Amino acid sequence: MLVFPNAKLNLGLYITSLRPDGFRNLESVFVPLPWCDAFEVLPAPAGAETSLSFSGLPIPGEPETNLCRRAYELLAADFKLPPVQLHLHKDVPIGAGLGGGSSDAAFALKAINSQFKLELTPEKLESYARRLGSDCAFFIRNEPVFARSRGDMFDDFALDLRGTPALVVYPNLHISTAEAYARVVPRTPHHELRQSLQAPMFTWRETVSNDFEEALTPVYPVLAEVKAQLYAAGATYASLSGSGSAVYGLFPKLAEAPQLDWPAGYTVWSGKL
Repeated sequence: MLVFPNAKLNLGLYITSLRPDGFRNLESVFVPLPWCDAFEVLPAPAGAETSLSFSGLPIPGEPETNLCRRAYELLAADFKLPPVQLHLHKDVPIGAGLGGGSSDAAFALKAINSQFKLELTPEKLESYARRLGSDCAFFIRNEPVFARSRGDMFDDFALDLRGTPALVVYPNLHISTAEAYARVVPRTPHHELRQSLQAPMFTWRETVSNDFEEALTPVYPVLAEVKAQLYAAGATYASLSGSGSAVYGLFPKLAEAPQLDWPAGYTVWSGKL
């Protein structure tokens, strides 16, 4: 079973309040981004135990603690699963605010569900995914949603960006989620996100923002530099995604994302949503 976990973009991201459990409430619209890893599930050789191997970009931590391995163990605790060989090829940068690790975990759940015919509904898969991470559940259905609470509760949101050219720039800068949240002070958003995103995209520059961008740019000015280059190249809207450090630009539908020169070490994805 071979699947291709895709990344996501955040259209706006507001940290609205502290929660009693120590997390923050947020508002954001998640949209799929077709920048993908690859994840494979194979039967383990006779007598072997379950294993997880990696290729592609370096992945920190031990395989036993990786979210893909934890996804298997969550399902194995409730179903009689045989040992498997799991392999993750990493292409989406880590610490970029693109949800790559969460997507890997969600796609692992979906792949194991299909491989062993567990017949778990999307709702049940989402309940498992929420146990792995706040935004993991988004990747079960993998369609635009208005995200709230910890980023794990979703409302349907009618927004069709299919075919929109996009350019995503990762400036080789890892920003930990803990650091990003520590720099943001919760507040009431200046604009209502759902209403703002229903307006034409050229208005988003004035009405749709990411609280992490405001908090992190003074510390990491490269974020503002990349955003300015995207606007100079003709982006209709540009923003930090998630807690960073990837910055994306969306371009007019009849155009193509431009080819720009970036410093050595930057990772760039170009394509259409």
